[in-house]
Amino acid sequence: MASDTALVLFAHGSRDPEWARPFEALRARLERRLPDTPVVLAFLEQMQPGLPEVIGTLADQSIERVTVLPLFMAQGRHLREELPRIIARACEDNPGVLVRTSAAVGEIESLLQAIADWAVAEHERTRAADLGHPLA
Repeated sequence: MASDTALVLFAHGSRDPEWARPFEALRARLERRLPDTPVVLAFLEQMQPGLPEVIGTLADQSIERVTVLPLFMAQGRHLREELPRIIARACEDNPGVLVRTSAAVGEIESLLQAIADWAVAEHERTRAADLGHPLA
C-alpha cells in the first residue's frame, strides 16, 4: 500500500561526497523498516538535493505529510532560523503538504544515552588497550 506520508533525513551537507555515506546507510535501514514510506535525504548546503526540492518532489508524488528529521546535534542557527524559513517557503510552494519537524538528534534522550554508552565502551577499550602501542 502506498503511503501519503514521507520521512526526510535532513543533514548539513559537505563538499566531500563520502561524508554522506552514514546518512545514506541510515536512509537504507529506514527504507527497509518502512517499505511503504518514501525515505529521502535532503541537505542544507553543499550537497543535493535540498529540502525545498525534496518537498516539491514528494508533493508531486501525492505525499501529503512529511516528517523532517534534523540530523544535527543541537538546535543551532541552522535549525532555529534557516530550517523554519525553508519549510515555510516549501509549504507555500506546495500548499497541500503538511511538514512537521522533530528535535535535533542531540536533544533526543534515547540517542544521548546511546552515545553515552558508546563513549563508555570506547573509554573501556582504551583502558584495556596494550600500552606498548600508541594506536591500539
